[in-house]
Amino acid sequence: MSNVIVIGGGASGMMAAYSAAVSGHKVTVLERNEKCGKKIYITGKGRCNITNACDYEEFFEKVVSNPKFMYSAFYSLTNTGLMELFEGELGLPLKVERGKRVFPVSDKASDVSAALLKGLERYGVVIHCDTFVKELIINDGHVDGVVTDKGTYKGDNVILAAGGKSYPTTGSDGNGYDIAVKAGHTVKDTRPALVPIETVEGWPERIMGLSLKNVRTTFRADGRVIYDELGEMLFTHFGISGPLVITASSYIGSYMKKHKDCHITVTIDCKPALDIKQLDNRILRDFNEKPNVWFRNSLVKLLPAGLTEVVVRMSGIKPDKPVNSITAEERRKLVSLIKGLELNIKGLRGYNEAVITQGGISVNEVDPSTMESKLCKGLYITGEILDLDAVTGGYNLQIAWSTGYLAGISVR
Repeated sequence: MSNVIVIGGGASGMMAAYSAAVSGHKVTVLERNEKCGKKIYITGKGRCNITNACDYEEFFEKVVSNPKFMYSAFYSLTNTGLMELFEGELGLPLKVERGKRVFPVSDKASDVSAALLKGLERYGVVIHCDTFVKELIINDGHVDGVVTDKGTYKGDNVILAAGGKSYPTTGSDGNGYDIAVKAGHTVKDTRPALVPIETVEGWPERIMGLSLKNVRTTFRADGRVIYDELGEMLFTHFGISGPLVITASSYIGSYMKKHKDCHITVTIDCKPALDIKQLDNRILRDFNEKPNVWFRNSLVKLLPAGLTEVVVRMSGIKPDKPVNSITAEERRKLVSLIKGLELNIKGLRGYNEAVITQGGISVNEVDPSTMESKLCKGLYITGEILDLDAVTGGYNLQIAWSTGYLAGISVR
């Protein structure tokens, strides 16, 4: 039995502490906040989308950065294994919703943290909150403990699960990177991911709060499609957000990292269920029903009110023009606009709004079969602090659980 120190009491840290304790080790968790699991409380809009019940192959397809690194960690604790652990060992009933997203039956993220904390208590894990870790104690290439603002803690193994930079108010302010760099590790460019997007155009502000469902968004970088999907999006005072946009931001961030001066656009197909001819026939039918109505009032059956105003303004057709005077060419342009409303991307929002951090500690410096550092014996690195990330839907928390679990069972 060895003494294990876990830096960070988030999802990955608590899972690492749990699996290490179950394996028979003496475990101490050092958490800088007043309680563990603070970020868990706000995930999934307070419901905590703990994982996704997809098949294994699909899981790796959803990992944006370094999916191959995740093989050993994922198979040490798969999504189905995680669900069995929560429902069986930790006594937390789960349910699967649309998109195979998994939530606690209670719809309370606090129950996820509570179940983990109860498990940690059962196995004698000691937790010290309000404790800030400054650096590692390293002797002859082996970690021997940590230095904190409350004193020194000795340990045979240290698991670094300090999180990234997203939602810094939850304690993820990047301090873990500093600790890793002091230990010799390389931190690859970090940036906000799964985050809303700012647009060059200002018109989204006029319809802020408007949500569009069942639309198709196609994001292009320098003319090449990098994300194309059907779903829901939202207009905001700075640009766009919503599930489609949040997911697309990871691919955009990854592309922007490699191409600094790239030009990125998004095209919104407001009526993806209709092809160009069908949409033209639909509009013509509406025009024929009320031939004398002004153009500005003619699209109320087709589009939401706010979006109608935008389309009318961008169409080039006079708002007070009777629809029986609209030409076929004008109608063709209108159809193209509705099928391809375009916005230019200015950039991504910051860490305060980011679900996760993209980039982080280089996975080339970590053993994927154990999560142990290749540079410092006895140091294990897990979770968001690594250069690992995925799209929305429970995949990022699965990365946290799996890497934490593997580290916990690997400590010697």
